Amino acid sequence: MQKKIKNPIIPGFYPDPTICRVGEDFYLACSSFELCPGIPVFHSKDLAHWEQIGDAMTPENGFHVEKNSGNGGIMAPTLRYHRGLFYIINTNYSDKGNYIITAEHAEGPWSEPHWLTDVPGIDASLFFDEDGEAYILGTGNVWENGAGEKERGIWLARFDIERFCLSGNPVTIFNSALRVGASPESPHLYHVGEYYYLVIAEGGTEHYHAVMVARSKELFGFYEGNPANPVLTHRHLGFHCPITNVGHADLVELADGSWYAVVLASRLINGFYKNLGRETFLCPVVWERGWPLFSPKTGRLEEEYEAPESLPWTEYPPEKKREEFDQERLGFGWSFWGTPYKDLYQIQNSRLKLRCIRQSLAEELQPMSYKKEASKDRFVSFLARRQREINVTITCQMTFTPQQNESAGLAVVQAMNHQYHLERALQGGKQVVRLVLVTAEFAVPPYMPGFESKTSCEVLAEALWDEPDIVLQMKLEQERFTVSYGKEKENLTELCIADGGKINPEIVGCMTGTMLGMYATGNGTDSENSAEFDWFEILPCERDL
Repeated sequence: MQKKIKNPIIPGFYPDPTICRVGEDFYLACSSFELCPGIPVFHSKDLAHWEQIGDAMTPENGFHVEKNSGNGGIMAPTLRYHRGLFYIINTNYSDKGNYIITAEHAEGPWSEPHWLTDVPGIDASLFFDEDGEAYILGTGNVWENGAGEKERGIWLARFDIERFCLSGNPVTIFNSALRVGASPESPHLYHVGEYYYLVIAEGGTEHYHAVMVARSKELFGFYEGNPANPVLTHRHLGFHCPITNVGHADLVELADGSWYAVVLASRLINGFYKNLGRETFLCPVVWERGWPLFSPKTGRLEEEYEAPESLPWTEYPPEKKREEFDQERLGFGWSFWGTPYKDLYQIQNSRLKLRCIRQSLAEELQPMSYKKEASKDRFVSFLARRQREINVTITCQMTFTPQQNESAGLAVVQAMNHQYHLERALQGGKQVVRLVLVTAEFAVPPYMPGFESKTSCEVLAEALWDEPDIVLQMKLEQERFTVSYGKEKENLTELCIADGGKINPEIVGCMTGTMLGMYATGNGTDSENSAEFDWFEILPCERDL
């Protein structure tokens, strides 16, 4: 029986995929935005099964990222391999902007950032030509529109890979595939046959997202657009297509000469919501009449494809569903929100201890400012994993006695201060367990001029609970969140039913996805008090509505 590649190949909040092949091995990296560690790196032998092997940006190699809206920090990396070294080029909105890191092995260790002070714009990408020469390309207001104004386009320049600086002036090579096409960005360049091929994203990263292709026989020529553009999109399939937001492609050639593309896309929940954010998908690519054809015969991203027969079917152990905290070092997939500059957690005696630091999950949002002065105060005592399937149950065993303004418990966190907190707290002088809905109102995104917002917290349900030990559980079935608590996992009391649509990315934007985890906070006051967690688990659940 023919093996199948099932989409998404990397489920959950793993957007902006970039891929390269080294011999018989495939490596893939993704954006991580404001999470720490940053830029998860994956490995595969067959393109169907992927295991995380590392994180390219960590506190050990100088990674700085700040908790804010969820939409800042690290986005749109490009991963390449050249003459014995892996390269990642990227933009960090929480730090100095564009940079390159290198490693001999994809799992690391990765170098500290080489900051690219002379590289303008965003979404920079590396290209190594067949003669070994290096080039850099990126996005910016570089195209002269004939009316005395410059519009968004793609530029290319020679690059000194030894000194990490431009060795030539940027040249504009493309504007957009469609006239006044929105957001031409995320460029990648390939040399195939007699042509150089430019692959970009266009239309914005949400519903109107698309993959566009252009080509030129001259590296620094002005590239001609593919008459078939967009070559891959789902925007024409309507707002209820099960897979949407399709775009941001990177190509890889197999040893047998066949081609594939990784792209980002989102799965709909209840025909509308996108709580999981943007995930990593894959499709085959063939070449016809000098152009790449994505997902041949259908032209749309499918839920599964036949696996390449030339690759060895290689499965990996399933992701750990239950964390007992029996190792001092956390495994891959666990994330903090912002670089934790304070000693805010400890794993000891098979228990995770989170301190009630001053910072809270629901602090007011701030405008994003590219290359602003870094702050080492924007992180929270929150340890989480990505929601990777639509229907899951998260449960934890916690020991905690709140004092004054302190709270701790489970959190379901989306961007732009849209969150649910199932927590132990003091309310009206009484010890309670409660569900809090956090939302924010805003008119424009935080990276646009004039950004303002107002965060609100609403207690949806509460019950008295004065014992230090408690089991907390949230069963996420599509957009129906069943919230429960109790002394034992097998005998829980339902607190309420909550609406998951209230924190959905259609409201907050689809840049990131849902994070599920544990937290503790002093809500404005540093405290020596801590919440201790005996175990935490994320289990798939069958829809039962």
